[in-house]
Amino acid sequence: MQVFYSIDLAIFYFLNHTISTGFLDKFFIIITDVKHWYIAYVILLGIIFIKGGKQGRLAVLGILVLIVVTDQLGYKLLKELFQRPRPCKILSDVFTPLGCNGSYSFPSNHALNNFAAAAFFSTLYKKYKTVLYMVASLIALSRVYLGLHYPSDIIAGAAIGMAFGYIFGIIVLKLNTIIDQRKKVEHKDIA
Repeated sequence: MQVFYSIDLAIFYFLNHTISTGFLDKFFIIITDVKHWYIAYVILLGIIFIKGGKQGRLAVLGILVLIVVTDQLGYKLLKELFQRPRPCKILSDVFTPLGCNGSYSFPSNHALNNFAAAAFFSTLYKKYKTVLYMVASLIALSRVYLGLHYPSDIIAGAAIGMAFGYIFGIIVLKLNTIIDQRKKVEHKDIA
């Protein structure tokens, strides 16, 4: 375990110290704060709901349920179970432009939720896979850069999030198929 912690710490310090610059500070502070994304989320979900047809409406419902599930899983269950302190609370030389606040460190809910969303929408809309995972990765990376999480917190959050996102995506695809099959049966009965 000590070897893994040493690797975790080396990557943490590389991201938190070595590449630290004023431009990246501002960039990561903006992308890590969910408040900066609310309007974009509402607009994108509105477009999917209105223009995406039945699958779009199912996708909006699915992502709302998915985020509630993953957020509560990470925040209420896993963080309380593992109770891993944030690096900024136990390492004296951590660069923390946002300060050191929040609950426990493991897993990162930012990574958990954003990778869940990326996997979910990638399952439904494959052509957006690259951009979805790039955004999720940048948001997750911001958490280490800002001194709030270890890389292992990010990796665990991303893995759990992707698993849940994929499962929810498959459920939405199956529901879409079931609804289509029922409509076909109804049309045959009418004809």
